[in-house]
Amino acid sequence: MPAVLDLLAAASLLAGGVVIALAALGVVRFPDPFTRMHAATKAGVVGAGLILLGAGLALGTLAAVLTGLAGVLFLVATTPLASSCVSLLGRAC
Repeated sequence: MPAVLDLLAAASLLAGGVVIALAALGVVRFPDPFTRMHAATKAGVVGAGLILLGAGLALGTLAAVLTGLAGVLFLVATTPLASSCVSLLGRAC
């Protein structure tokens, strides 16, 4: 069973890294600030969430997995609101 958890952790860490790399590419290549912000926030949540879950699984303790899940829930709860606020501030200026 630990080998399966190690493979799952490695896959999660690798997938999170790929998603973050693609988000960085989107930030560089998209034409306007709003699409760049979309790439950074949406893919950042998924990428960071996968890395948090992968790190929790790699450590192998229940506390580490629960901490990773709490981090993912915090990202999901706060990032959409933060991106909306930044968007509204950008339009106001």
